[in-house]
Amino acid sequence: MTQRRYLQLDVFADRPGAGNPLAVVLDTDGLDTATMQAIARWSDRPETTFVFAPATAGADYRIRMFAPDREVPFAGHPSIGTAYAVLQAGMAEVTDGRIVQEGMTGLLPLQVDDHDGQRSIAIRTPTARVAEVGRADDTKLAPALRGLSVGGLPPALMDGGRRWWVAELAGEDALRSASPDWTAIAQLATSSDSMGVLAFARAEGGDHDLAVRAFVGAGTPFEDAASGAANAVLAAWLRENDALPGRDGRYVASQGREVGFDARLHLRVDEDGEIWSGGRVCPIVSGTIDW
Repeated sequence: MTQRRYLQLDVFADRPGAGNPLAVVLDTDGLDTATMQAIARWSDRPETTFVFAPATAGADYRIRMFAPDREVPFAGHPSIGTAYAVLQAGMAEVTDGRIVQEGMTGLLPLQVDDHDGQRSIAIRTPTARVAEVGRADDTKLAPALRGLSVGGLPPALMDGGRRWWVAELAGEDALRSASPDWTAIAQLATSSDSMGVLAFARAEGGDHDLAVRAFVGAGTPFEDAASGAANAVLAAWLRENDALPGRDGRYVASQGREVGFDARLHLRVDEDGEIWSGGRVCPIVSGTIDW
């Protein structure tokens, strides 16, 4: 067994318990895929990431990320949390406000902003496209949206590495009180090769512009505490419809309150139309594992 630096973090959080949990292993010498999967299963966080030296010029580090039951090609909150851990450990340095992550989806830059002693990190997400535009009364969609008060934009299947059906609801109260039909959402996820339904509503006042709930139907159904990748494909759909909230392509999404969290995700659409998804990171556990 080898002692390996190990951290647990809350991502998209300004305090412990508010964000999406992540485990990070910084020392990875000798780890093969099966061992990393075993560590991820033991950690039992939504994802566990492993940091390696980069294999491609221009990258600051290389990442592999695992859910408890499989390797994941890309996800937002593991990317942001790992970048935070790498910087805190002195394994990379910020150049012109950025670092570069190498992963299964190639090289992705992360913007690092430090203000008043607080650090915020955002990743430029893989380009998303509209795979399909539907209607709430489609026979394919209607069961998954049954009982939900649908808003102005039509539902759409967005593909940004992971595929999500995004659906606007009539208001934040309708979103917060929604009770999903998990069987129907799982059937929709299977039939459309998607993660499930990302429901959202516009907020009035408060510290966020959108409220978001991510109903994952792929695998064991659950509601995601905070998903940077899902929010990025939603931002792409809003941009497509000239319907971005906030100002100057920037807005804040609230997610996770209904499952005991209280995350804030900061989205930005830059002048080139690229989507950046980010927020703050709160360290929870710092130590070593023997593995």
